[in-house]
Amino acid sequence: MANEAYPCPCDIGDRLEYGGMGHEVQVEHIMAYITRPPVDTGKAVIVIQDIFGWKLPNTRYMVDMIARNGYTAILPDFFVGQEPWDPAADWSTFPKWLETRNARKINIIKDTEDWYGLKNPTLFIFAENDSLIPLEQVSLLNQKLKEQCKVDYQIKTFSGQTHGFVHRKKENCSPADKPYIDEARRNLIEWLNKYI
Repeated sequence: MANEAYPCPCDIGDRLEYGGMGHEVQVEHIMAYITRPPVDTGKAVIVIQDIFGWKLPNTRYMVDMIARNGYTAILPDFFVGQEPWDPAADWSTFPKWLETRNARKINIIKDTEDWYGLKNPTLFIFAENDSLIPLEQVSLLNQKLKEQCKVDYQIKTFSGQTHGFVHRKKENCSPADKPYIDEARRNLIEWLNKYI
């Protein structure tokens, strides 16, 4: 599980020792990690990194998992060469670090102030014991989406799990956690298969 002894926002969890199936490319001024499926299906997914950056092996593992399921998967460096968060850094400096890496400035994520008017079907995967996104926020999100969202969405909350459980745990993790990780990953692929 993610180390909850550290203050928020989160720790890196189990850093996978993973080399990856894909390769790095330059796309205009942004570097990216890209993995192609065994057979070209003409379908693609953009994976958005977390605070630990586009080079985190765990995130690249997820990109490769998506590719193994029939999608060209690309993981751009949305920090555009700036350093990702170092989990060994002083957490009191996190807010200042975050100001220079504002995900809301990336138009692919959101281009209006209408936070709940999703443009595309969206799957939300949450953890029950997430200190960064408490269940009260998940409930508020669900309520607002019911009121304002015009596209399909699904919110799933996984019992007993912590922030980042889907990609921050090793494959040989606790037997109690593995079914939740497997289900969340399967839900992701099923969602992509349904809407792409």
